[in-house]
Amino acid sequence: MAGGPCRGLLHYKTAKFALTRNWRVGLLHRLLQLGVLGYLLGWVLLVRKGYQDTDRAPRSAVVTKLKGAAAAEVRGAGRRLWDAADYARPPQGGNVLFLVTNFIATAGQAQGTCPESPSVPAGMCTEDADCPMGEPVVHGNGIKTGKCVMFNTTHSTCEIYGWCPVENSTLSRKPLLAEAENFTLFIRNTVHFTKFNFSRCNALQTNDPYYFKSCTYDPSLSPSCPIFRVRDMVEAAGETFGDLALLGGSIGVHIEWDCDLDRPAAQCQPQYSFSLQDRRYNFSVSHRTASYYWDSQRLLYRTLLKLYGIRFDISVHGQAGKFSIIPAAVSFGTGIAFFGAATVVCDLVLLYLDAKADFYWKEKFEEIHNGSKRGRCWLLSAGARTSPSAVPSGHSAWEKPCSETRGTQA
Repeated sequence: MAGGPCRGLLHYKTAKFALTRNWRVGLLHRLLQLGVLGYLLGWVLLVRKGYQDTDRAPRSAVVTKLKGAAAAEVRGAGRRLWDAADYARPPQGGNVLFLVTNFIATAGQAQGTCPESPSVPAGMCTEDADCPMGEPVVHGNGIKTGKCVMFNTTHSTCEIYGWCPVENSTLSRKPLLAEAENFTLFIRNTVHFTKFNFSRCNALQTNDPYYFKSCTYDPSLSPSCPIFRVRDMVEAAGETFGDLALLGGSIGVHIEWDCDLDRPAAQCQPQYSFSLQDRRYNFSVSHRTASYYWDSQRLLYRTLLKLYGIRFDISVHGQAGKFSIIPAAVSFGTGIAFFGAATVVCDLVLLYLDAKADFYWKEKFEEIHNGSKRGRCWLLSAGARTSPSAVPSGHSAWEKPCSETRGTQA
């Protein structure tokens, strides 16, 4: 044959449309089109808002402030008033805040020598040789003096040089700062979406100087009040304040911003959620606090406090969206492509799965040669228009080429 293997490079393929009166495939085609339309309108446009450009990395600033007062009995030091400077660590915090709810007090400590606590394994002894002089007690309260002394009638421990008496380890059965459940936590959060140069604050913009002194957050009645009661936050996390306050715990405060900038800015409001992250959070593991004082003889004393409480971890997440022509075009283009995929699926059903697949295959694919004419087949030359005048007499302009010419060579 002239042209050899390169001859196929000069062939041209064009689409051929055939009306198939197969109601099953027709129904499938319409169902697929409805599914694509529902996906495009429902999921892409309404739910995912595919016509918007988004910013999912806002800059955030958090300022917290605890308010409240409580009185508690300190063993050996009498009744003591606690305010924000005492029960908040730090007193005015950022996105992490610790609220003291319980404590163990060791009052009247002075530097000197005394027996080590029997709760410290490294401080136990049976003779002086077990207490080398100058050796620190591992996980203990001081430095060994070289003597093994009686702590009580049943235990003997190494004598140490340190703050004496050693730290008390007796914890009350009820939280000493039970009034802390009515304390309030002010959370001021500001987010800035740099892509759209848009900023928003969770606090209500008001000229009323008494609003923030009287409001408390309520998702229905006061959603714009950033003042939260401690008990409400603990209960929203699925716990009771009394149980959590005894030994401590950690509460996660999650602030979620979802802003549609195609709507008024006032509708951009945060959503709050609370979760329990950990129980038995003992702040004294990494920190103890002490207050120092001198007596009339100018001797230095201190009151040591081992603190238990609730840690609040505040995290901020969010996104903002605004109409943009590029994501809108991409979303619509994807929908149009899916409409084309529906046609491809129906073609595959006709050509491979239908009982008359062989017949449909022969009707869909046909090889045509210019100027060939077999039986009732009439092929127009390139560039000719299909019109009644261009069809030979005795033939119809809508007749399909007969199967006699399929597969013949020019």
